[in-house]
Amino acid sequence: MRYAIIGAGLAGLTCAHDIRQHDRDATIEVFEAAERIGGKLFTVPFESGPTDLGAEAFLNRRTDAIDFFNSLGLADHLVYPSGLRSLVYSGGHLQTLPAGGAMGIPGDSRDFEELLGDEACARIDAESEAEPIDWEVGQDARVGELVRQRYGNEVVDRVVSALLGGVYSCTADDLGMRATIPQLAEALDELAAAGEKVTLSGAIQKMNSRRNTITKSSAPSPIFATFRGGYAELYDTLAESSGAQIFVDAFISGVNRNSDGTFSLKGAGEGNYDRLVLATPAPTTAVLLKDIAPEAAQKLQAIELASSAVVGMKFDSDEGLPQNSGVLVAADEPEMHAKAFTLSSRKWPHLAERGGAVVRASFGRFGDEALVRAEEDELVDMALDDLQKTTGFDGRAAGLSEIYVQRWFGGIPRFDKNHFDVVAAVREELSTLDGVEVTGAWAAGVGVPNVIADARDAAQRITHAD
Repeated sequence: MRYAIIGAGLAGLTCAHDIRQHDRDATIEVFEAAERIGGKLFTVPFESGPTDLGAEAFLNRRTDAIDFFNSLGLADHLVYPSGLRSLVYSGGHLQTLPAGGAMGIPGDSRDFEELLGDEACARIDAESEAEPIDWEVGQDARVGELVRQRYGNEVVDRVVSALLGGVYSCTADDLGMRATIPQLAEALDELAAAGEKVTLSGAIQKMNSRRNTITKSSAPSPIFATFRGGYAELYDTLAESSGAQIFVDAFISGVNRNSDGTFSLKGAGEGNYDRLVLATPAPTTAVLLKDIAPEAAQKLQAIELASSAVVGMKFDSDEGLPQNSGVLVAADEPEMHAKAFTLSSRKWPHLAERGGAVVRASFGRFGDEALVRAEEDELVDMALDDLQKTTGFDGRAAGLSEIYVQRWFGGIPRFDKNHFDVVAAVREELSTLDGVEVTGAWAAGVGVPNVIADARDAAQRITHAD
């Protein structure tokens, strides 16, 4: 059996690896339009050591991902964060990011007084007495819209969008709840199904209660983990273990379905392929499907992408850098360009061992690519200026020894409230198209474990197709 996989990011490489496990005699060819493998995982070889400028961590509590890494022989490569708290820059000064809640959405005003003020805190605490939310089991809502209605603008602009912006490169108003905070949607469902009063604070409290029960019944473990040598350890291992032929700088412009049911590629590849996996961003997948599944291609066009940029900086000294893991910037903070800073050498002990300081500055949100397209020198200057403004750390005086600017154009889907409906409709259209699978972040949801799980499922299906 001959397989063609378009895209050599995490999804494509995971799929190639698992196809090899299911079909030892398979001929697997992977085509990547970029000059390297890894996709949105990108480990840059700084002189001080490998540094991730794409995704930097995964949820350690996803045992399916841990089991997969163990099967790859990477168990001893996993490292864990320091546990230091994050900060929020709002109102011109730093404040500790409140714990609890869901992505910055509180269940009550405790710990939020300084960040939000008396009026906003009073509204949070009175929300349980307000008119109930008109919620039907299974429905979705824009995160920002719902939180603004129940708690007011301050919670969204100063906390929730700051947290979500770092993960999804979108404000809370652009994102759907089921795609980004599914546990909260489930808690709202439970209240509605039980005939109880549906409130935002009640749903958050239900989430917190469930979380506390799980924590008490199991041994504590770090929430996040990563790889000592960066994500390159993962994507290089997958590439090697797949036994696939991987072609970089190989742009595929289209796909044909032949009369015998096989596939041929436009732009690269030779001959025909029995099976096809598209592990590409949604817009690219739509282009590749237009001749073989036009209805699916049309539906995919509804998925839009957000862009971002990361400025990675290595400083000779860490003196004056806060003893915290990162800084989030409130969305309504004036005269700020960066949306967040990861104080990587504070967050990750294995990076601190190198000496000095490693900091990642993040820019860009959905609908606003001006910062992402700024000149490299301008981005670096903004990163240094905003870092000093928020933390007091003078990066220029500390000795800026290494810099890398990575732009992620269309780096992540905008997971709006219709996103999973679109994904389901696309999968329904493709269910009658034999020999084709699609996978990737747009289909799986955000996060390394989700992408891996979806790619493994795709490999299972395509190797067992009739």
